[in-house]
Amino acid sequence: MKQPLVVPTAPNQVWSIDFMNDSLADGRRYRLFNVIDDFNRESLAIEVDTSLPSLRVIRVLERLINHRGVPTTLRCDNGPEFISHKLDQWCREKGKEISLQFIQPGKPMQNAFIERKNGSIRRELLNAYLFYSLSEVREKCEEWRLDYNTERPHKSLGYLSPIKYQEMKTSALSTPASGNLLHIEAQPVVDKAVQNDRCNIFENSN
Repeated sequence: MKQPLVVPTAPNQVWSIDFMNDSLADGRRYRLFNVIDDFNRESLAIEVDTSLPSLRVIRVLERLINHRGVPTTLRCDNGPEFISHKLDQWCREKGKEISLQFIQPGKPMQNAFIERKNGSIRRELLNAYLFYSLSEVREKCEEWRLDYNTERPHKSLGYLSPIKYQEMKTSALSTPASGNLLHIEAQPVVDKAVQNDRCNIFENSN
C-alpha cells in the first residue's frame, strides 16, 4: 500500500535506509549502506564493505540504537536484505517493535530524503575520488558524513545544518515562552541571500 512521505516532528520517528554500489580503482565492487533520520536529514551511518547482508544491516542498526534509541519506523525499498525474514524478526522483537515501511517497487521518490543524500554522496565523493582500498572509502565517507551533519546548510532546514536544526528545535520545544508546536513548525524559510541584500539596501540608504 502506498505510504505518504511526511516530515517527522521529532528524532527517531522515521529512519530511511538504502544501499549504493561502486567500484575501487582495480575494479573490485563494494557497497554502501546509508541510514538517515528523516526529521533533520542527519546522516546516521555510511557502512562500507564488499558484502552487506541482512545480519550486517542489523548490526549497524543495533549500534545506532544503542547510541540514539529505537526508531519507530524504518523506510526502505524492496531489496533482498530488507525483505529478509531476519530483519523482519529483529524489528518485531520485544522492546523494539519497529515498523518496516516499504516503498512501492520502481518508486524511489517515495524514499526521497535518502535518495537526495545518495545523490550528494555520488557527486561529491564517489565520482570525485579514485579509491584504491576500502579503508580509503571508509575514511572519506566518515569525513563527508561529519561535514554533512555539522557544517552544511540545508535549504529544507532553514539553511541550518542537521545538528543545528535539531538543537534549535529542541531548544524551542523546551522553552515555555517559545509558543506552541504548530507555530514553531509554521516558521517560514528565510533565504539568507535575499535577507543580506535587503540589509545592504537599508545600510546604503542611511
